[in-house]
Amino acid sequence: MSIDTELRAHLQRLLAWQDAHAGFDSAVKEFPVADRATTPKGAPYSAWQLIEHLRIAQHDILDFCVNPDYQEMEWPRDYWPASPEPPSGGAWDDSIRQFLEDRQKLQELAADTGVDLAARIPHGTGQTYLRELLVVADHTSYHVGQLVLLRRLLGDWA
Repeated sequence: MSIDTELRAHLQRLLAWQDAHAGFDSAVKEFPVADRATTPKGAPYSAWQLIEHLRIAQHDILDFCVNPDYQEMEWPRDYWPASPEPPSGGAWDDSIRQFLEDRQKLQELAADTGVDLAARIPHGTGQTYLRELLVVADHTSYHVGQLVLLRRLLGDWA
């Protein structure tokens, strides 16, 4: 197996990583509805805010990678929902579904041998596709850890 093939396969797994720690899928699985808008004492965000932030940030990076007309968003305003609670009954599930769809698209990008992972993104300022895929994985891992901590603080994680 070539290093390119191995790297691409590893990147695909890394985006949904669960080997070294809890992954996104298990962190959101059966999250109690009553706790989704709760911000435990000492925590800066509710589970809803973390889920939606993960979705927004991941989508932004995907858009940056594939859209030559990409428009930069304003940090931090555009990346965090202001309210700790979902705006509707279906918002939680919609956010998770969109996150998973975009994750799949990033995994497909990682697997696409027509994309030189070391190449600079044409409309960027020096970022490579590899860098962006690693940023998504790292960012997701960080906030999934926060979700697990929230569940523990709320008494919903062993």
